[in-house]
Amino acid sequence: MISQACIYLPKMPSDTEKSTQRKAQLEYPPPDETKHGGKRGRLKRSRARNLLERLIDYEDDVLRFMESEIAPFTNRPGENDTRMTKIQQKISGCFRSMDGAYTFCRIRGHLATCRKNGMNPSKALKLLLTGELPSFIDEGAE
Repeated sequence: MISQACIYLPKMPSDTEKSTQRKAQLEYPPPDETKHGGKRGRLKRSRARNLLERLIDYEDDVLRFMESEIAPFTNRPGENDTRMTKIQQKISGCFRSMDGAYTFCRIRGHLATCRKNGMNPSKALKLLLTGELPSFIDEGAE
């Protein structure tokens, strides 16, 4: 069953948002297609134009964190979770086997979950090595 907090309905842009988009379109117009000269591919756009197009294309996603309580402000936690794996790979050059990489990721995932739930990493490792589950994990879920 989906909780009400998970449902997100896109809102219609207000008149202010529409007028701001029109002003931005005038300030940073798309490149002139007639000057393409028979070349293939997409015409080069300025950084400002690329940003404007991206904001228009992903309008519902850009400020979702303001409308939905479950949407994070940034993707930083997700990036941090993958960073340690990349650092380990850089230090050792590679993982020696797929089993080693799998084990490393399982342990890091467990520690990240425990950290996000307010548990000390050393206590989490101690529980892991003794075969116990942390208190926040529901045993019936597995």
